[in-house]
Amino acid sequence: MAETGGLSALQYLDKAMGGLRELGLAPDKTDSSAAPIVALLEKITDLDPDKVATIARTLDQASHFNDVVRENVSGMSVGERYEEITEAFSSIRDDARDLVKQYADGKISTMERVGNVWMKMTRGDIAARFGKIKDTYLEVQEETDNQITRERAILEAYLDFRGALKNSEVLSLDVLATASGKLQAARERVQAAVEDVESFQGDDAAARAQLELRRDEMLRELQGEEERYQIAKDLSDNITIGYNTSEVIMARLVQTTNAKQRIYAQSVSFFGTNEVVLTALTATFTGMHGLHESTQTLEAMKKGVDQSLEVLAEVGGEVQEAAVRAGYGPTVSAASVKKLVDSVVAYQERSVEIIEEMRKLATQNSKEIKEYVEDGKRRLTKLVERGAAAALLPA
Repeated sequence: MAETGGLSALQYLDKAMGGLRELGLAPDKTDSSAAPIVALLEKITDLDPDKVATIARTLDQASHFNDVVRENVSGMSVGERYEEITEAFSSIRDDARDLVKQYADGKISTMERVGNVWMKMTRGDIAARFGKIKDTYLEVQEETDNQITRERAILEAYLDFRGALKNSEVLSLDVLATASGKLQAARERVQAAVEDVESFQGDDAAARAQLELRRDEMLRELQGEEERYQIAKDLSDNITIGYNTSEVIMARLVQTTNAKQRIYAQSVSFFGTNEVVLTALTATFTGMHGLHESTQTLEAMKKGVDQSLEVLAEVGGEVQEAAVRAGYGPTVSAASVKKLVDSVVAYQERSVEIIEEMRKLATQNSKEIKEYVEDGKRRLTKLVERGAAAALLPA
């Protein structure tokens, strides 16, 4: 039997499960379903019940540990979040440089002004962006540290699980050795039974049949041992392959975690050492922009006063002359009165014509109605005479 040394497979597994429980990632105890590998291992339990049970328990948790690593390690995006902050710092630096160029000639062109408006709409001004970066940094700092700590704890639990897996590999080799011994013994029994049948002499058919039955039973046992041996061999081979293959994958995961830690540390260092510089830069450019706006406001007021005086000089005389004419001139125009009189007379004349015309139309309409009614009565009278519409005439 091989000796593992150090912690046993179950001790490693219990330690790994304890790490997951501390993180709240342990599997649901109410889930009674077992992995398919467990059912397969039941066929070789009698080779070494304790060792096979230990291997089965370890492999039963393998799928859960793999899910935990995939879902929790790969889903952490510490590096990406701090990369966004770094890119924001770069945009502040670039936009600040552009503002310096704009103020170099003492004025801002129309295109430059449009560009500044677009910058504020899409990225915000420099002061606002710097304030947002600082807020984001303070909010993410503690979360990031906890996230990396959680990731390392998951990887540590997974390393403990791999310890259990390595111990299971040792146990599987022991089980394979046992299966190999039983297989060899079964082969020897079959060989002996075959030789007994072949060396039998005599006419006792019953005795020969008994030897043949024993041979067949030994052959059946051999087939069973071969099946169990193959299961044990597949188990040992695949645990070995899985452990050594995952060694490379674990190395990559550790590299990823270390990279996230490095980005986190670099981001903290960058912010801590450059905050005072960027704060001063922000204040300087904000002050320059305010100075420019104040200057332009003063110039606009001076220009507005000058233009107002010029307009007063140009239109003042005209306005005063119009006021004199209005104050001393006639009030109601005679032409306006005449126009109103003509309108009243014309309306009265037209009213007489319309009344006469409507009276004629009313008389004509009454006559036509009477003729239509009389014609209807005549037609009904003819129908009564024929006996077809007696009920239609009044009594």
